[in-house]
Amino acid sequence: MTTKIPAELVSDEVFGRRNLIINGDMRVAQRATSATVGPNGTGEGYQTLDRWQHGLNNAAVTTVSQSTTVPTGEGFANSMKIDVTTADTSVASSDFWLMTTKLEGQDLQRIKKGTSNAEKLTLSFWVRSTKTGVYVVELVDNDNSSRAVSLSYTIASADTWQKVELVFPADTTGAFDNDNNASLEISWWLIAGSNYSSGTLATTWGSQTDANRAVGQVNLFDSTSNEYYITGVQLEVGDNATPFEHLSYGEELSLCQRYYCVIAKMTTTDNNQLPIMNCSYYLTSRIFGVIHLPCQLRAAPSLEHATGTNYYRAFRSGASDYFDGFTGIEGHPNPISFAIYASSDISGTEGVAGWVETFNNAAYVAFDAEL
Repeated sequence: MTTKIPAELVSDEVFGRRNLIINGDMRVAQRATSATVGPNGTGEGYQTLDRWQHGLNNAAVTTVSQSTTVPTGEGFANSMKIDVTTADTSVASSDFWLMTTKLEGQDLQRIKKGTSNAEKLTLSFWVRSTKTGVYVVELVDNDNSSRAVSLSYTIASADTWQKVELVFPADTTGAFDNDNNASLEISWWLIAGSNYSSGTLATTWGSQTDANRAVGQVNLFDSTSNEYYITGVQLEVGDNATPFEHLSYGEELSLCQRYYCVIAKMTTTDNNQLPIMNCSYYLTSRIFGVIHLPCQLRAAPSLEHATGTNYYRAFRSGASDYFDGFTGIEGHPNPISFAIYASSDISGTEGVAGWVETFNNAAYVAFDAEL
């Protein structure tokens, strides 16, 4: 006997993809599993876990890493860990530290923002820290003069995992653009100077006022004993938090590769060189190769690669060329296939074919289309 589910119970909150966050369980780390971040802007941007970046202006130094410390029995294998290695006990008025993920406007249309039917948003996550007290999460609408809203949560017990659920109000003003740009930013504050905390916390949507952004925020960085862990981040439409939406690793990786895609990356455990592409000698001093990516990128990417003496090798008929790095992307690349070339230390015969591989443990090639 088949039981039919009543139509009124069928919704996006129960079936289909609910989580708007990518890599909320902190499993994918294409760039690195650990990096030093700080002080005063050093190490800003995307350094470790995919889709998570850090923006900062303060004297603290931390190690940001992919950790295996997770809440027991919740199905998570990884978390993001922020470990304070140099403390900042004197909070200047302009100090801040934001851990941020950004979402494309075309993925946010179901929120119906800017209409009379605008939806509430529920953000849930697991968090643990040595530093107890009040923390703030801020949503920023980049499409409508930086409209923003902030909500606070309290870590009551040190070194104890807790689940946080925050329901953000609907906003009937200002629709998200239906495009591939960063329409919504979600930021976790970890320190906030008086420039950002001297007013009244902006718990309803409105024009962003700096003094109202992070009122009450504790200083995570006041001791080298402090650590902060987070995992299971989920943003969904409506005012109910549902269980975390676990995807397969392959699905999560593919979603991340839309923004950043590693083609070849050596490690200290690799015994052989890693192939990058087939190539041909367009000139005696220039090689070209075509790259086909595993998925379509968000936009035309920039080429990212390590450079150093003889980091790469081009094999050709009867010989090979060692070179330090790539020159760039040729022409106007589309988001899924394009040509890259090298013209330094190359010396071969026009028309000869070959292939290019890494030749140093620090060598890597990646393509960046991040928000």
